[in-house]
Amino acid sequence: MSDRVLSVLKARCGFRREGWVFPSKRSRSGHLTTMAKLFREARAAAGLPEDLVLYCGRHDYGTRVLKKTGNLAAVMRTMGHKDVKTAMQYQHPELDIVRAALNQTEAASETSG
Repeated sequence: MSDRVLSVLKARCGFRREGWVFPSKRSRSGHLTTMAKLFREARAAAGLPEDLVLYCGRHDYGTRVLKKTGNLAAVMRTMGHKDVKTAMQYQHPELDIVRAALNQTEAASETSG
């Protein structure tokens, strides 16, 4: 969780130090168990396309964190994956990164050879 998100959640809770961050009066558990309806309403209000689904955020998270850290184990741990195959389904590597690595390798070979 980023510092910005942590700050927003702390502000939402105010001085409360226990209980749910997103309480629900209708749920037996006392908290929201899904954000799907709220997401659809927010998406419509923002004029975003219907093919943008809440699950896109999970894919984006995995891709961004892996790209910035290069640490697949950390991504797996934060996403709750135990199997590398499962975690890799969430990765959307950019080909520009591969091209840049290959170009760097070629440039190094040319200067040393």
